[in-house]
Amino acid sequence: MGILQFKNVSKSYGETPVLKNINLDVDQGEFVVILGFSGTGKTTLINMMAGLEQPSSGSVTYKGAPITEPGRERGVIFQSYSLMPWLTVNGNVALAVDTMFPALSKADRAAKVAHYVGMVGLSHAATRRPAELSGGMRQRVNVARALAMDPEMLLLDEPLSALDALTRANLADEIEAIWDADKKTCVLITNDVDEAIILADRIIALNPDGTLGDEFKVAIPRPRDRIAMNNDATFKSLRAQVTTYLMDVGIAAKVEGTRILPNVTPIHGVPAAVAKAQESGIDERFLNFSQLDKVYPTPKGPLTVVENFDLKINKGEFVSLIGHSGCGKSTVLTMAAGLNPISKGAIKLDGWNVEGADPERAVVFQSPNLFPWLTAKENVAIGVDKVYLKASRAERQDVIEYYLERVGLADSMDKGAASLSNGMKQRVGIARAFALSPKLLLLDEPFGMLDSLTRWELQEVLMEVWSRTKVTAICVTHDVDEAILLADRVVMMTNGPQATIGKITDVNLPRPRTRKALLEHPDYYAYRQEVLDFLEEYEHGSKPKPKAIAAE
Repeated sequence: MGILQFKNVSKSYGETPVLKNINLDVDQGEFVVILGFSGTGKTTLINMMAGLEQPSSGSVTYKGAPITEPGRERGVIFQSYSLMPWLTVNGNVALAVDTMFPALSKADRAAKVAHYVGMVGLSHAATRRPAELSGGMRQRVNVARALAMDPEMLLLDEPLSALDALTRANLADEIEAIWDADKKTCVLITNDVDEAIILADRIIALNPDGTLGDEFKVAIPRPRDRIAMNNDATFKSLRAQVTTYLMDVGIAAKVEGTRILPNVTPIHGVPAAVAKAQESGIDERFLNFSQLDKVYPTPKGPLTVVENFDLKINKGEFVSLIGHSGCGKSTVLTMAAGLNPISKGAIKLDGWNVEGADPERAVVFQSPNLFPWLTAKENVAIGVDKVYLKASRAERQDVIEYYLERVGLADSMDKGAASLSNGMKQRVGIARAFALSPKLLLLDEPFGMLDSLTRWELQEVLMEVWSRTKVTAICVTHDVDEAILLADRVVMMTNGPQATIGKITDVNLPRPRTRKALLEHPDYYAYRQEVLDFLEEYEHGSKPKPKAIAAE
């Protein structure tokens, strides 16, 4: 019998069922990962393990006794940090130590605090307050505080999801090291397949209907190195199995489009069904970044964020821009959008210097920035009405509805933006950008705030709509798989300040692309290795070795 057991557990809120007939055994010392996505009831599941919620039917037991309330034997780490802002790192961890070990002397309690702060690598920041810490450091405090209660079991509810990719990977490695040292029983909720494979003895899918799905044993020896696993046949096979399962149960079939794009032309030129998907073919150096610098004034003098960024992009090409946080990816993108002044050098699009914002350059940001009081259709109409000056009202409506249907919002066009989910809002943002029929599409981590399944779905939507327009596009991302999936070329940036292009990889994989097909392509993991090797080289802030970079 497992240390933690769910027997025929269901949970409803009013008339709404969230979890159905859950049967689960977690063994002593086991690391179980529940792979769930937005709205599948994963937080409800972990709240019942923590004793914060009770099942509507069935039983949840720990060591055979019903879980009716929180207990010190079950430490919980949530997605949000919930730190006391007026206390230091030591002070926040001391709250747990003082509560759990009141009989210890002051010196012994201080030693315990120092031990757990050191365990998560924050000894150097022990006297700082939360406002002085990065997101990753704040989450480390959260982990230390949970460990300081010396629980028998750790319950982790998406503790890494709000962090950037590098911080997330480093903290996942620390969690595994802590688990390995103490052999605590762990249950982790996540939506990240790679994170699940790195950490788990066993992965269990949580289906969208609130039932437990397939179970996958992870037979990869520990410790599991991210770079080494990229060449591991077991990892590749398991990754493909889990991804395929999740996409099959989680992503609805694509909407078949019934609307036709009208033959109308925006003020900056193109359509006739986007010039029959840009059939004129390659127009070399359509977009030209020439020795681009970005310098910001600071109290200590000028700070060069981006230096000598030199790149030629062909018409109809899709380029991914990748690098660690702070490498200037978004700075380059905002300069291309005309939203950020150029300090030195130039950007030319279709023979003209980029100066100021213009609808010929459409941007999709990480946050979709919709007007909440307008409907999805009205949000898209704002741009369409400005660029289709010669089109009739009916033709403009056709353009709006065509792109909203293409992104899967045929049934939600008249819903207010405030009532849409984050994924639906980002669909509106994508429809709005394509509806401008821009010469250049700029995407700044467009799926960064979404869970993995929604991200996968919208990547496929983006590729499908892009294939109909072949618009020249640049996508800033920190996701290696996303970079390769979308791009004809992956442009890798060195670390800032003075960030520049470190390497360019041509992605010669067939289009149209799907995530499932790419995972089975014999060359896919070689491309992935190239990008991972580059990112690892720059992980600790190293500067590029002097060498000539081919920018064309």
